[in-house]
Amino acid sequence: MAPPPHSDAPPLALTMGEPAGVGGELSLRAWATARDQTGPFFAIDDPARLAALAERLGGGVTVEEIAAPAEAATVFAHALPVLAEPLAARAEPGKPNTANAGAVVNSIERATRLALDGTAAGLVTNPIQKSVLYAAGFEHPGHTEFVAKLCGDFEPVMMLACEALRAVPVTVHVSLRDAVDSLTTETIVTKGRITAAALKRDFGIARPRLAVAGLNPHGGEDGTLGTEDRDIVAPAVAILQSEGIDAFGPAPPDTLFSPRARRGYDAALCMLHDQALIPAKTLAFHDAVNVTLGLPIIRTSPDHGTALDIAGKGVARADSLVAAIEMAAGMAARRK
Repeated sequence: MAPPPHSDAPPLALTMGEPAGVGGELSLRAWATARDQTGPFFAIDDPARLAALAERLGGGVTVEEIAAPAEAATVFAHALPVLAEPLAARAEPGKPNTANAGAVVNSIERATRLALDGTAAGLVTNPIQKSVLYAAGFEHPGHTEFVAKLCGDFEPVMMLACEALRAVPVTVHVSLRDAVDSLTTETIVTKGRITAAALKRDFGIARPRLAVAGLNPHGGEDGTLGTEDRDIVAPAVAILQSEGIDAFGPAPPDTLFSPRARRGYDAALCMLHDQALIPAKTLAFHDAVNVTLGLPIIRTSPDHGTALDIAGKGVARADSLVAAIEMAAGMAARRK
């Protein structure tokens, strides 16, 4: 259970995301359905876009422009506070426009800066359409790397979190072949250290328990099904243990995510992207949260994409965004 937000805490900053996607309607719906449980947040978005979207979708959500984040607390009870980031072109649901890429990037950058200077308690990022940003000259692989760069080249670690599981992929957005080739003991140790520290600071776990998944079937079967677990993963576990981190493994990944197994650890360190995301999305498809560990600021995000196919139709579920806001608020309260 997340601690309640402090009444004097700064508000959270909610980024625009892809204007042609579902981010705007999710922001409106999150305010309408969860404002009593999250504490104040404000959107960095185009107020006219959100107001028009609110009118089209119905539901009685009011949008009010603010001049500074400090105004969010007084506005939040009756309207979604919006710090203006005007779009260059009218947003059409389902039809991304590279002309608006600058506003999307500015929204992320402004939210990060506000979190760094303490004006915002943290940032919650709506999904972006990376292909659109790339076409407009965006040079970062994605949200996480951009935010980490703005923070000063910190080592970011992605964690998928829900009530039933916290899972950290050691290798992320690379091919399966490249993931296996790039896996090193040093990388596993680095991500294990960052994960353990974040579980203490942001999740209130005094002595985090890390399960380190094996790479190969059955953890390699003593090298008969692959030597990576013996030569790469096991040494990483030994180093983490020598540093006082409660880690065990390599654990056979086919049994690591059963209900009984999950009771034995606080986070699973997974060797492959899908090794982490498949169980997380199976257990909490609608409300899993993407958390970036290892940064000096709090950053969470819903664990889904822009959903261009349903944008503007009023059918998108805000569960994951609400969970991301609640998690960020809880992390901010713990840090405070």
